[in-house]
Amino acid sequence: MGTSNYSDEFKQDAVQQIRVRGYPVREVSQRLGVSWHSPYKSLRLFAEPAPKLSGIDHEAENRRLKRELPRVTEERDILKNRHGPRPACARYKQPVLLLAA
Repeated sequence: MGTSNYSDEFKQDAVQQIRVRGYPVREVSQRLGVSWHSPYKSLRLFAEPAPKLSGIDHEAENRRLKRELPRVTEERDILKNRHGPRPACARYKQPVLLLAA
């Protein structure tokens, strides 16, 4: 692979046009005369690091989600069977038992 012919200032300008001014990546790449994947590469290179989520109590969040799961499951089941005792989808039909006469 070749080396980059563009300065960091040039790349930062392209990133600023995309992030701050809101121009589409393809438009910026065409205007600057670079391939369309170069701005994506610059975006990753000059990306601001994601903030650390050290303030979140993972155990408390896990307990909250476990408490919420039965309610959400019940809501899903109600919506799935909203047409009464019949299943909402043919795929969930109960097998028919034939009784010998």
